[in-house]
Amino acid sequence: MTMFGGTIQTLEKSMDYASLKNKTISNNIANVDTPNYKAKDVQFKDVFSEQMSSIDAKRTNSKHIPFSSTSTSRFSVTSNGSTQYNHNGNNVDIDQEMSDLAKNQIYYQALVDRLNGKFRSLESVIKGGR
Repeated sequence: MTMFGGTIQTLEKSMDYASLKNKTISNNIANVDTPNYKAKDVQFKDVFSEQMSSIDAKRTNSKHIPFSSTSTSRFSVTSNGSTQYNHNGNNVDIDQEMSDLAKNQIYYQALVDRLNGKFRSLESVIKGGR
């Protein structure tokens, strides 16, 4: 039996993703002037499919998308080598990176707030509602 129906584990995985994304964005910002540096991004691969695998579903047509996923990889860091924004071969767009950083920080804080709420609920139960 998992506490809170697996919510804490899902929040933990989501925080791992947000943390890796923050590190990747920070690395991109730090290398904004590095010649031939290619911006990296974190892909949230197959997480939805992984969560959907716990749902017992039936495909009524062979053309329907299957619910299960065989991939074990949750996140992957990819590099986009097809673009170039600067004269030195660098493709880091500082405005986009700063926007992504702000968005990721809001996402991470929302996860932390939700996790804190789960722990407050647990604390309330332990204290008998006092």
